[in-house]
Amino acid sequence: MSLHAEHELHGRRRSRNMGLGIVLLAFVALVFALTVVKVRQGGLVEAFDHQPRVSLTPIEPAPQVTP
Repeated sequence: MSLHAEHELHGRRRSRNMGLGIVLLAFVALVFALTVVKVRQGGLVEAFDHQPRVSLTPIEPAPQVTP
């Protein structure tokens, strides 16, 4: 059996696959980094949970007391 040289199409396809793999890894790293930052911020971000949130309720002025 004779060994065949790699066709140029395979080389181009391999380089495209490597480029796509790098882009996908960068996207996964970005999502992971955003998740870590969001988790470290703790209670600064509140989720919608069908409950009234104290942080969003308007502050009402204290009633005036007349003597």
